[in-house]
Amino acid sequence: MVLGMSLATYTVIHVAISLIAIGTGLIVLFGLLQGRLLNPTNGIFLLFTVLTSVTGFFFPYEKITPGIILGVLSLIVLAIALLALYAFHLKGIWRTTYVVTALIALYFNCFVLIAQIFMKVPFFHALAPTGTEAPFKIAQFLLLIITIALIIMAAKRFRLALPA
Repeated sequence: MVLGMSLATYTVIHVAISLIAIGTGLIVLFGLLQGRLLNPTNGIFLLFTVLTSVTGFFFPYEKITPGIILGVLSLIVLAIALLALYAFHLKGIWRTTYVVTALIALYFNCFVLIAQIFMKVPFFHALAPTGTEAPFKIAQFLLLIITIALIIMAAKRFRLALPA
């Protein structure tokens, strides 16, 4: 039981929250690549990404796992993104800071999605049963390279599209 729910029910809720975070994150990314801040999608993305990390901490565990470490890192970059957007209103360096931190949070969500796909989808699990095999490493490396390129593009385009 987790928060009064069966582990299966809690897992479904956590996955749904995570998929909403990823979906809205991709919409945010699309807007940033066009030099636009898509409200209220940014707030929804940040909220659901925070919820993804927080709900991840309630799964039963006996030791510190890579997922817990990633959840902590995600909350740190999300705190910075929230400050940039809501406290500093994207002024000055906070404009680029928001892009970088929000998209790092999206990267963390997608990293976990790929890890879960390799763990849970039989075809992918057969390719990398322990998560140390080349197909898993290649998928994560490609995600990292694509994310870095998109962060650079989004930061440049969003910075150049300063509000009037």
